[in-house]
Amino acid sequence: MVSNIVHERPGVYSSYDASMVINGSKAAKTVGIAAVAASGTVNKPALLTSYAEGISAFGEDAAGVCGMSSLLRALYKNGASAVYAVAVEMIDGAADYAAAFAALEEEKIDIVICDSAEADVHALLKQSVERASGARMERVGVVGAQGKSVEQLIEHAAALNSERMVLIAPDVLDENGVRMSGALGAAAAAGIIASMSDAATPINGVALSGLTGVSERYNDTQIDLLVRGGVTPLEAMGGAVSAVRAVTTRTMSGEAADATWRELTTILIVDDVIPGIRDALKSRFVRTKNNAQSRGAIRSQIIIELENKLAAEIIDGYGEVTVSADAEDPTVCVCEFSFAVAHGLNRIYLSAHITI
Repeated sequence: MVSNIVHERPGVYSSYDASMVINGSKAAKTVGIAAVAASGTVNKPALLTSYAEGISAFGEDAAGVCGMSSLLRALYKNGASAVYAVAVEMIDGAADYAAAFAALEEEKIDIVICDSAEADVHALLKQSVERASGARMERVGVVGAQGKSVEQLIEHAAALNSERMVLIAPDVLDENGVRMSGALGAAAAAGIIASMSDAATPINGVALSGLTGVSERYNDTQIDLLVRGGVTPLEAMGGAVSAVRAVTTRTMSGEAADATWRELTTILIVDDVIPGIRDALKSRFVRTKNNAQSRGAIRSQIIIELENKLAAEIIDGYGEVTVSADAEDPTVCVCEFSFAVAHGLNRIYLSAHITI
């Protein structure tokens, strides 16, 4: 499928859609963070490779404050390796976050978090994430709410309704047992996502380091409502905090309920497969003629990339790959293919038949 937006700059462009018929890696992902900091230059991304670098650049949060240093600590404790951090000025509220998000759009990152638990800030992050993804800088946003009921969380997720946004709840307890907003849980989850080399493996049940508890224990009925409503619930068991089930906030397509994009792994796989193929073509087909020989080579390269993803169990399979010259513009090569995402294992049902 060719994007409705026509670009004149030479390059490899892509678009995607998904359906329930289809049922539907990059290692060491980079995280972007926008947060209030004790020091540092506002709206200027700084590349950090350690928590110590973060403290040096942005200072340390005051006790009980969930700001830049607290989120950086959660990221690095959970496996993040590279972070672009932007200090938020905090003069005009949401507008300051919008400026910080815009600064991050210029960087090659995969996950974006922030210290705000406000719905209007999350809406701005959604716009930024979707804008960057539309410009071939694919990413997802992971945010946390604060002090909201189950019903309020579902409303919050419904307002976002994006496969590129993840909403974490409830509030969490840090290493010292101090209650913090869900933003700290979101940072910990983002660190786990950033560290995983297999996009198809869910983070469900993975212990989030640096957290000692949750502010509320959801029962099974509440968990069902949250997951179906696009909220990723956290739980504490045996002293460890983990995500019950990692989902996106995308629950509707228009006025119809749509679970196509529910699992977080679906969009992570899309962001693994499509940019991977795009980058492979871009690096190999520079100054190439749009003739049958070149199109055959492009088709072969796409199949190689899909076979690699199949072998890595990132996808379950793929369909026919077609490559043709565009009927209206002879300088355009149209590549079409389909693939089925691999699914994580969420539940096992045992049915025992006992003879006495």
